[in-house]
Amino acid sequence: MTEEKAVKSEQTRALIVETALRLFRERGYEATTMRVIAKEAGVSVGNAYYYFASKEELIQAYFDELQEEHARACRDVLARERDFAPRLLGVLRARVDTMVPYHAFAGKFFKFAAEPTSPLNPFSADAGPSRAAAVAIYREVVDGSTLRIDGEFRRELPELLWIYSMGIVLYWVHDSSPGCAKTYLLVDRTVPLVDRMVSMSRLPGFKSVTRQLVGIIREVRD
Repeated sequence: MTEEKAVKSEQTRALIVETALRLFRERGYEATTMRVIAKEAGVSVGNAYYYFASKEELIQAYFDELQEEHARACRDVLARERDFAPRLLGVLRARVDTMVPYHAFAGKFFKFAAEPTSPLNPFSADAGPSRAAAVAIYREVVDGSTLRIDGEFRRELPELLWIYSMGIVLYWVHDSSPGCAKTYLLVDRTVPLVDRMVSMSRLPGFKSVTRQLVGIIREVRD
C-alpha cells in the first residue's frame, strides 16, 4: 500500500468511527446499524465492514483511541515527576481529562463493557491488547518512580493500579456533577491513601500481608 493510500485508509477508518459515535449518541446503540453508519459516513456497507466487522469493533476502536489519548496526555507528568504519588495523580487526572468530552453517552458504551460475555469487557481475552496497554502506563508510573517496595509486590502493583483506575472510571460514568468535578475530587482524595498504603507495604508488619495479597492476585488471575 502506497503512503497516499495508507493515509486515505486511515482517514476513512477515522470517519467511520466518528460517524458511528455520533449516531450512537443521537439514535442509541441498538438502533444504529452498520448500514446506517456507512450511509452517514458516505461509504459503502462493504467498505464499512472491511474496516469493522461489527459495531462492537467500533466501540473497541473508541476505547483504543481513548487509551492512545490517555498515553499522550501522561507524557508531561511522567517526564517531570519522580515521586510515586504525583505520577499516579497526574496519570489518573489525565485519564479523566480524556474521558470527560464523551461523558454524555459513555454509560451507553460501558454497559456493554460490563457484560461478562462481551468482547468489550476489559477483563476478556479480546480486550487483552488494550488492557496490556493500559497496565503498561501504570507500570511506567511505578518503574519510573523513586518508590521502594518488595520486588514481588512491585511486579503486581501496576495491575492493581489499573483495577483501581477502573473503579474511578465506573464512578465517572455515573458522575452527574458539573464537569465531573466529583470524579476529580475522588482521584485527589484517594491517591494519597493509595500512596500511604503502598509505602506501608515495605514495613516489617505489613510485608507478610503484602505477600499474601500477591499470592491471592496470582491465584485468581491464573
